[in-house]
Amino acid sequence: MLLLPPPGAIAAGTGTLVLKTDSGPHYFNIEIATTNGERALGLMYRRELPADAGMLFLYDPPQPITMWMRNTILPLDMIFIDDDREIVGIVEKAVPFSTANRSVAGASRYVLEVNGGFAAEHGVKAGQTVDLPMLTVSR
Repeated sequence: MLLLPPPGAIAAGTGTLVLKTDSGPHYFNIEIATTNGERALGLMYRRELPADAGMLFLYDPPQPITMWMRNTILPLDMIFIDDDREIVGIVEKAVPFSTANRSVAGASRYVLEVNGGFAAEHGVKAGQTVDLPMLTVSR
């Protein structure tokens, strides 16, 4: 089966992000998805994702967020982050192509998707914080 991304399959914005974990800081080059269309497309159709790359989904206002893996080839960790840039929960190794709803308890402003297994390998857990130096978020 050949999957081709639709036109405009890359998110509009890019930036940097730092996950602060017990194993130290982890830097990511991220694509930023802010519109409904960008968030719906996410990382669908991607065949690879560099180890230091990810996609950050922004939601305003913070809210309970449900995600899925339809047309997503790569297993992903979904890191849910609140308004204070604190990790509120993680969905680890989300199964490619699954349409099962994936979420965590509570409201999130951001969801960071990275390669599956990263969170477990680097001790990412709820309560840790994230630096988003390229973002200015109005409250």
